[in-house]
Amino acid sequence: MRISLIVAMLMAGAAMPAAAQSDLGRRVEKLERDVQAVQRKVFPGGAVQPEIVPQQDVATSGVPATSAVADLTARVDALESQLRTLTGQTEENAYRVRQLEEAFNRYRADMETRLAKPVPQPAEEAPSTAPPTPEPAQAETPAAAADPGEQAYLTGYRLWDEGKYGEAQAALEAMVKKYPKHARASYGQNLLGRAYLDDGKPATAAKIFLSNYQTNPKGERAADSLYFLGQALTALKKPAEACKVYDELADVYPTMRDWVKQRLPKARQDAKCS
Repeated sequence: MRISLIVAMLMAGAAMPAAAQSDLGRRVEKLERDVQAVQRKVFPGGAVQPEIVPQQDVATSGVPATSAVADLTARVDALESQLRTLTGQTEENAYRVRQLEEAFNRYRADMETRLAKPVPQPAEEAPSTAPPTPEPAQAETPAAAADPGEQAYLTGYRLWDEGKYGEAQAALEAMVKKYPKHARASYGQNLLGRAYLDDGKPATAAKIFLSNYQTNPKGERAADSLYFLGQALTALKKPAEACKVYDELADVYPTMRDWVKQRLPKARQDAKCS
């Protein structure tokens, strides 16, 4: 309204009083400062510099007010343009925040659904040379969701079972390193060796199987590691060494579980043991 009045006065040929110019200038400068404050809130990192730069009044006593009004009009136009830009930016930011919130809520709901489901216990892993008949599933274990070591083992197991040997190796290596005293440590080390063996890396697998047997001979999968050590040595064209391993397996673990005992005769036959 004030600017329209000024324009009307100019069109009528009236000169604008210096006091009115000064008052309008102060109000415009205040508006500029308000816009800059909004800019700082919208862009707190300072990535966008304010477009409005306060200017000094150029009108002096005795000089027609036309140039001062033109200057103030340009500054008001710039302020309005900047406010439109800030308003658009604010609306865009709000839209992005809503999108992030919706995506997070979907992710949280999905995770809550997954965690609410009971974690399936893995069936005993079957070697590549195993007969078609699967081995019975392992006994039930405590809820895995409450046991990070168990969960880490199950993660490695699922990756191995899906044939993702590289990812399984990384997951199981992390598991046995972080939980060396866990009840699943022997399982994890043995399955780690199998992940390398199934990945066509028998030399690395042999080292892991031997380590599992030597460092944890009473572990639940120590006997299995001796069996698979023989398998790895056979793959490395070292049948004599494989036969020695199978002999030690029979001597140290005469009560080995049936799953291994049923496969040992064929393993000895493949290595041409006497």
